[in-house]
Amino acid sequence: MAEKKHEDRLQRIIEIERELGEIQDVDVLLERILTETRKIVNADAGSIYVVEGDKLKIKCGHNDTFLKELAPGEKLPYTSFSFPINEKQICGYVALSGKPLNIKDCYRISESKPYKFNKNTDITTDYRTKSMYTIPLKMANGNLLGILQIINAKDENGKIITFDQDAEMLIAHFASSAVQALQHAYLTANMVKRMLKMAEFRDPKETYPHIERVSSYSLEIYDRWAFNHNIPEAEIHRYRDNLKIAAKFHDVGKVGISDVILKKAFPRFTDEERNIMKGHTCIGAQLFEPPESLLDIMSQEVALHHHDRWDGGASGYPGRISLSDFSVKDGIVPITEPLSGKDIPLSARIVAVADVFDALSHKRCYKEAWTIEDAFTEIMNNSGTQFDPEVVLAFMQVKDRICSIQMAFPDEPED
Repeated sequence: MAEKKHEDRLQRIIEIERELGEIQDVDVLLERILTETRKIVNADAGSIYVVEGDKLKIKCGHNDTFLKELAPGEKLPYTSFSFPINEKQICGYVALSGKPLNIKDCYRISESKPYKFNKNTDITTDYRTKSMYTIPLKMANGNLLGILQIINAKDENGKIITFDQDAEMLIAHFASSAVQALQHAYLTANMVKRMLKMAEFRDPKETYPHIERVSSYSLEIYDRWAFNHNIPEAEIHRYRDNLKIAAKFHDVGKVGISDVILKKAFPRFTDEERNIMKGHTCIGAQLFEPPESLLDIMSQEVALHHHDRWDGGASGYPGRISLSDFSVKDGIVPITEPLSGKDIPLSARIVAVADVFDALSHKRCYKEAWTIEDAFTEIMNNSGTQFDPEVVLAFMQVKDRICSIQMAFPDEPED
């Protein structure tokens, strides 16, 4: 029986290894690594941390006990914090030693150990952290990518048990595969950052925090929309991975807009300048022409159509346009038939809400920031006109996580 269980776990690892290698976004991959590791060893909770300079930063945390207390479709609060790497904390100790650490009971760590377990979170949340397995995610050259921490292994009856040798072996094997997938994802992330850096050089509004917020909002909106529409899990995994990256390219076409227009503060655009500005949608889409992957297709959809209106109203653009009809040299978007409703790709309808909300709630060279509540109200007021009402519904259902993302990625202070 035990041997059959072990074989089943190994088979699952082999299956998921292939899927991990196909994930392109680092954050989506980290979340999937944590999810699958917990499944393999039947653990109740866990977290993943990444190295940022001399600190460890949490990227995602899971807890099934807390999740069961929420309504269907809801998520645990979005968390974002970091702490210095030192041996006084369990994750820091593992990061410095480079070796896994298996703790049978976090409340009974020997006083001789340099690391301690902080009970404060358990006390605050009425949780009991007992067994814990923490492993470094290291590349072949020894460089540390992050820390994977799994909490409270359970037996078939739900009783908390220690992580045995079989669990240690399975986690170590899976972590090795996860590191390979992470290295590939980081290469993709670096390429994306370089492209987006060009847009930031050109347009001061296209900052890293803005791009990360819009991307993260979009993922939260899609997750809730997918739950509301009973989308199959396999489809959700594929879509959210592409969306997380594609959303970052929503305004990449601004690299092709003149600085005279792009950086104009006051007065605002003339009609001619506004028409040229609209061309950023077509320029952005042309950067992914011809599309060679599902990511290229979605990035093109987002860049091209995130300013189209749900009701097909006159202020939406560029409408039903062929990229061959747009000339970068002329820079003018031709008059086209409006695009409306579900003819607008879902990815673009989601990013439309995320982008407008972020623009409203943050300062721009031509306006002051709106309050978060006023920005939420404006999105609601435009449901069914500017925005897809089902997307707005999903957006409002994840309001708390949207607010947390805002705090996690604040704008950089002005000089």
